[in-house]
Amino acid sequence: MITPQELFLKRRKFMKLGVGASVAPFLIDSLMAQTSFGAPLDYVAQNSPLNPTQEELATSYNNFYEFGFGKDDPKRNSKAFAPKSWKLSITGEVKKPLQIELQDLLRRVKLQERVYRLRCVEAWSMVIPWIGFELRELLAMVEPTPKAKYVKFTTLFDPSMFPAQKSLFPSIDFPYVEGLRLDEAYHPLSILAVGMYGKSLLPQNGAPIRLVVPWKYGFKYIKSIATIELVSERPISTWEKQNPREYGFYANVNPDVPHPRWSQASERVIGERGRQRTLYLNGYDKEVGYLYEGMNPKELY
Repeated sequence: MITPQELFLKRRKFMKLGVGASVAPFLIDSLMAQTSFGAPLDYVAQNSPLNPTQEELATSYNNFYEFGFGKDDPKRNSKAFAPKSWKLSITGEVKKPLQIELQDLLRRVKLQERVYRLRCVEAWSMVIPWIGFELRELLAMVEPTPKAKYVKFTTLFDPSMFPAQKSLFPSIDFPYVEGLRLDEAYHPLSILAVGMYGKSLLPQNGAPIRLVVPWKYGFKYIKSIATIELVSERPISTWEKQNPREYGFYANVNPDVPHPRWSQASERVIGERGRQRTLYLNGYDKEVGYLYEGMNPKELY
């Protein structure tokens, strides 16, 4: 089931990339120059304007464990991340498996600008202006079979670019894996982002392509995606495997369900003073709440 269009209170018109447009490999800066992404950002939820976090903060305070566990490690340790090509593989329970270079994929999708709240499970938050396309566009290309119930995402495994993947005793099990239920993946709020702040994603922010599902905690936003697989059984995500008591598969933002070690009732807004109340489903209840009707909220953590 897809949310009706009228549930979107404001949405920026999407921009179609022409077949003949020039896109530098794994950079979309040239594409950005062809769009009006520099105009005021106007996606809002619940009739409240969202003010983006300062770009410098959003690109220097990051979780990306392939580059280290400190918030400044991703920016400092990602200088060797410079792939000459990036191929995305979509396989599994699909009628039309696809292996495609990212720049070729960008020629086939409708890039949009979305300003979303981002809520980390660590109880801090940002507001990010993403550039990306709806995940359901990619799913339509491969045509999931009736057996497909979930979408499994896997980060690239390449120790030459990701220092933490070289460790003999890594803190987490690489490569990083995440998953969505198929109806969550089809929801129009779910996007694959290739840029932010009108520019290509930086390595520390998940270049060249990452998942964004704004009603879930940030660890679901898997970065540097290399493979997408449609599967019949629910995949076990990385943090769920690491510590199932503290991190579940759904990871829906819920101020009434605390993390075992801290409250989720409020959040620290990066770049601002004080804390603010956390919104159920991160403020996107009207858009996605129906997906979980009849389910126990505690099972959705």
